Amino acid sequence: MKYFSLLALSLLTLSASAQTTVKQDAGIKQMVDEVSAKNIEAIVRKLVSFKTRHTLSDTVSKTEGIGAARNWIKAEYERYAAASNGRMKVEFDAFVQPKGNRMDNPTPMKNVLAILKGTDTADKRIYIVSGHYDSRVTDVMNAKSFAPGAVDDASGTAVSMELARVMAKRSFPATIIFMAVVAEEQGLYGSANVAKRAKAEGWQIDAMLNNDIVGNTYGMETGLKDNRSVRVFSEGVPAGETEKQAATRNSVGGENDSPARELARYTKEIAERYVDQLDVKLIYRRDRYLRGGDHTSFSQQGFTAIRITEMNEDFNRQHQDIRKENGVDYGDLPDFADYDYTQKVGRMNLSVLANLALAPAAPQNVVIQTSGLTNKTSLKWDAPKGKTPTGYYILMRETTSAFWEKKFYVTTTTANFGYSKDNYLFAVQSVDANGHESLPIFPKPGR
Repeated sequence: MKYFSLLALSLLTLSASAQTTVKQDAGIKQMVDEVSAKNIEAIVRKLVSFKTRHTLSDTVSKTEGIGAARNWIKAEYERYAAASNGRMKVEFDAFVQPKGNRMDNPTPMKNVLAILKGTDTADKRIYIVSGHYDSRVTDVMNAKSFAPGAVDDASGTAVSMELARVMAKRSFPATIIFMAVVAEEQGLYGSANVAKRAKAEGWQIDAMLNNDIVGNTYGMETGLKDNRSVRVFSEGVPAGETEKQAATRNSVGGENDSPARELARYTKEIAERYVDQLDVKLIYRRDRYLRGGDHTSFSQQGFTAIRITEMNEDFNRQHQDIRKENGVDYGDLPDFADYDYTQKVGRMNLSVLANLALAPAAPQNVVIQTSGLTNKTSLKWDAPKGKTPTGYYILMRETTSAFWEKKFYVTTTTANFGYSKDNYLFAVQSVDANGHESLPIFPKPGR
């Protein structure tokens, strides 16, 4: 990304003082470095030790089945919460899933949530990191067989848990929820319950990061090994888009600038700022081809959500009975996971969550003024509620570019450019004195 001196911006009208610089925050970097591959591996192996975490498996045993697994996860979150000075609360999100698809009978279920409350009581923003703790074998209804689920998705659960351990000791203005959800394999039931609850209770979820299958670096089918690339999936057209919103999107060419796409771009920029030897690949799909994940539940309720997944999935591992055929091992066993890679993914998540939770809220009512025909671009917006930003970044890119290419810094809530809104795309984000940026907001047309 290119950054330009204020003095060189003769085409930009602004009243600016000191420039906020794009840099690493030493506190975030320290947290990033604390994410441990050893801890992640220990969590994965412990989850595997419950034999099966199938959603319909045993809930009574203390050593095997979904019940033992969720109780252990909750106890671990509570252990981490002891370092939070009372700011982290751990709870079961309990519900009964009715009989239906992949559900023989109505079944009591429990998600596990560790909620690190923000220190600013006026700041209602919530950021979520999640993995699903259930597992399966070839037959999705087989609740008895050994279903280790090491990569799918003990790896994502381990990311959520390890981040809770590291971040519980720190303070953030906004709230962060570390989540382990159930019944992803049966139909996203666990995440759907949390998302519907969040919508009904008015949670202000600004971003949801779903980590699902983030522990493998070798694709048996392709022969490719890649321990530095990670995919981020994001929807283009929001799931809950109204007819009016669709008309506006079509008229301004905003099909590639949904909130999820802005979160994905943000994730790439921040993660690569903090994590060495990491290439974040933006995949412009809601999920893999004809497949789904827990972020979809949040998208459907109108929240901004993305999916984070390894680059090369090994389908000899996923949803397989444990066996060996013609010299080939099948099944999602922990010995085949790459824990250094999952550590990178965990560090990626932490950098994004921390930067967001420390940043001011995003600017409000961002518009491109359209009162007259012109080859210039005039932007205006309102300051966010809560923490006052030091300034704002105006982001700009070519219409064919996947990423924001330029950042211009201003301290006012207006900006006038000699660049045509016909030829470029713009967004605005808040920034504080330490360089923590909010999510970018894509402008609407206005007067």
